[in-house]
Amino acid sequence: MDRTAQLTAHALSYAPPDALPVRAARVLDANWTGASTVPSRSLYPHQWSWDSAFIAIGLRHLSPLRAQTELETLLAAQWTDGRLPHIVFNPSVPLDAYFPGPDFWRSTTAGRAAGAPRTVQTSGIVQPPVHALAAWLVHRADPGLSHARGFLARVYPRLAAWHRYLLRRRDLGGGGLVSVVHPWEQGMDNSPCWDAPLARIDPAPARSFRRADLDHGAPEDRPTDLDYGRYVRLAVEYRDARYADGHGEFAVEDPSFNALLIASEHALAHIAAELGAGSAARHARAERLTAALVERLWSAESGMFLCRDVSGGELIPERGVSGLIPLLLPTLPGELVTALVRTLTGPHFGLGGTTRLVPSYDLLGEAFDPHRYWRGPAWFNTSWLVERGLRLHGERAPADVLGAALLQLAEASGFAEYVDPFTGEACGARGFGWTAALALDLHQRLLDRPG
Repeated sequence: MDRTAQLTAHALSYAPPDALPVRAARVLDANWTGASTVPSRSLYPHQWSWDSAFIAIGLRHLSPLRAQTELETLLAAQWTDGRLPHIVFNPSVPLDAYFPGPDFWRSTTAGRAAGAPRTVQTSGIVQPPVHALAAWLVHRADPGLSHARGFLARVYPRLAAWHRYLLRRRDLGGGGLVSVVHPWEQGMDNSPCWDAPLARIDPAPARSFRRADLDHGAPEDRPTDLDYGRYVRLAVEYRDARYADGHGEFAVEDPSFNALLIASEHALAHIAAELGAGSAARHARAERLTAALVERLWSAESGMFLCRDVSGGELIPERGVSGLIPLLLPTLPGELVTALVRTLTGPHFGLGGTTRLVPSYDLLGEAFDPHRYWRGPAWFNTSWLVERGLRLHGERAPADVLGAALLQLAEASGFAEYVDPFTGEACGARGFGWTAALALDLHQRLLDRPG
């Protein structure tokens, strides 16, 4: 056990057994596999890419060594073309425990030309690039341990290759932003923002796949069979094209995915400076990406960022929580920050009024459903990102409201996967990894904040 983990364990031993840090630590311990943390033992029994990044951010308060290991395990599954797969499969988990599993993705064969690893099986798609931000925060939790282990020196080349892959291979719209080629890549799988571009996709036959997710959740809360069939069709076509980019029917520029890339590009600049390398080029790249994000995805009429359908070139007129995540960006123009806060606290998202956490979709949208996956429920990772962005821009009042609700609901819900945005009722899996980790991070951050 590293020194900071020993100190943390000592401190937790004096905390009440029902205190949030203790309960969050128990969730993370229960989900730990020895090398990484699963999001949920029942529903998601493998390692997920952006889950692990968020989990590492929380783990750094318990054990910086384990947080570093979390990221190192994920990065060890990187493909030689630079992509970080969205799932790293645990070979000890039965094949039928999760669909689509390793026998579906066939990474070691279908991904051979793209450089998939031979010693571990993964998916072939990606997830949002929050990893460099996580690595920088993990380093700062215990710089001495990080330097002693050479943590930053080892992860920096892999993180740089990951960003290079996205910037060179995924600028499918030609405007400087990264496109996702599957809804699962963006992380907000079932958002109504995908409905229009997905409508072009012929679904895979229902008999060609078995939905393991329905074994753990109510069908009315999960994606429909029609949507799931389209997800499967897109994944099959990408796999059968040997994971070559730029040939599929689905390509969307998403504000959250790109904002997280920009935030992580700033973090990579800090890592480069810590290693004694130049950081100016990375900060400049982050600024260019911010300008492209504003130019291509900002909608003054909607008061927020929208997704762009690359195939048709038009903005998708659906307000999702993704369009609020650019609050994370340090040089976002002040008038855009003001507009985003107005939208966040107004009738479309209702924060501080009708809703407790940030709903995943527009309260006034035709597709809104407070319980159906990403079509209305509130998620802890997106609320954590919005809270962080609000605080970055000095919007203390809404940040305090959101932060207090996040901590209260995380604990009250049993660290649920997501909640009803109005009532806080727990939905999905309980004991969810990133919920516990990010509640722990926010709790510690508020304790450490002066005043």
